[in-house]
Amino acid sequence: MEFKISAKQMLNVLKIMCWIIFIGLCVEAGGIVFNIFYTTFYNPIGAGFFWNQIDFSDLYQFDKGHFLVVTSIMSIIAILKAILFYLIVKMLHNKNLSIASPFNHIVKKFILIIAYIAIGIGFFSNYGVSYTEWLSQQGVKLPSIQLLKLGGADVWLFMGVVLIVLAYVFKRGIELQEEIDLTV
Repeated sequence: MEFKISAKQMLNVLKIMCWIIFIGLCVEAGGIVFNIFYTTFYNPIGAGFFWNQIDFSDLYQFDKGHFLVVTSIMSIIAILKAILFYLIVKMLHNKNLSIASPFNHIVKKFILIIAYIAIGIGFFSNYGVSYTEWLSQQGVKLPSIQLLKLGGADVWLFMGVVLIVLAYVFKRGIELQEEIDLTV
């Protein structure tokens, strides 16, 4: 028995998966932001059981400013990831992806925006890793980079560069398509 999946069916599956990931990332970003405000303005004990049971009590006792920097970097990364998937979901729902004419300015712009967001995530992740390593050298006990969701800066930067190259391939494809349209 052979299963054949059409492009339309695959886009529907991808749309559902993107929605699930988007909702999860929104919950994560909201949880981090809520915990920052809760710990900073309401109950400092919240640093001991931060989002996903991360223990920032040593960091909070060391310095509240460093606590805010590390948690702000975590929230920026989570928000950028949520924005990235929001744009993907929006693109899939607007049906700007056309199989008949894939090379258009909307898709090129979309790819460039996604690339810049990926590079932003990579830079903030890299800075967060460097900052937490510096804090660890100062004697502050911190959770692992993976638990803080700061790892993978090199992957995000690589993805951003690949997407920029892909956007310029699309730009050339648009130029060729417009040239062909003019000759007809």
